Amino acid sequence: MSGDETPHYHGHRHRLRARFMEVGGDALPDYELLELVLFRSIPRRDVKPIAKELMKRFGTFAEVLAASPARLMEVEGIGESVVTDLKIMEASARRLARGEVAKRPVLSSWTSVIDYCRAAMAFMDKEQFRLLFLDKRNALIADEVQQSGTVDHTPVYPREVIKRALELSASALILVHNHPSGDPTPSSADVKMTREIIDIAKPLGITVHDHIIVGREGHASLKGLKLI
Repeated sequence: MSGDETPHYHGHRHRLRARFMEVGGDALPDYELLELVLFRSIPRRDVKPIAKELMKRFGTFAEVLAASPARLMEVEGIGESVVTDLKIMEASARRLARGEVAKRPVLSSWTSVIDYCRAAMAFMDKEQFRLLFLDKRNALIADEVQQSGTVDHTPVYPREVIKRALELSASALILVHNHPSGDPTPSSADVKMTREIIDIAKPLGITVHDHIIVGREGHASLKGLKLI
């Protein structure tokens, strides 16, 4: 390529960056936002086909970020450096969502709690059981993953949950887990396990505020469904 020949995608990059600065990310479709991320990771290639292939394979911007490194690298043009950049974006999104939960009493910002739980877990390909430990003011003390499992099962031990709450001097808990199938509908086992934790926690003065299940298709609250 001679010195005065500029690749066609350079003008596209300039226009897309300018549009992002003018209207913001919310006005852009997922694949264009993904292009903006890929611009820095892949500086000398037209990234629109790569962004569209990622969207086709995984569905949404969030699901691209949450995909495993091995699955991401199945897409032509995606290497370790791109995966690293995508995982930095994923970690940043989680940190931002967690900050919204941590800076105020949890029960006064329930939407932020749901947003954080979805950002942290909704698009994972394996089940994970997370605990949010709260103090007497319902402020977040700790956020811990207690167990990780398979695509459709995570072992949960109610006494271990309460033992950890006592170690942290927590006054309340919010239980969270994900359904990799995408459907957040609670199973009978989910309900049974939650009631067991409540029964152990109550005599010790520990409140279980809710059990939230998240998935690609939304979220479910056992309290909201009147199952606890």
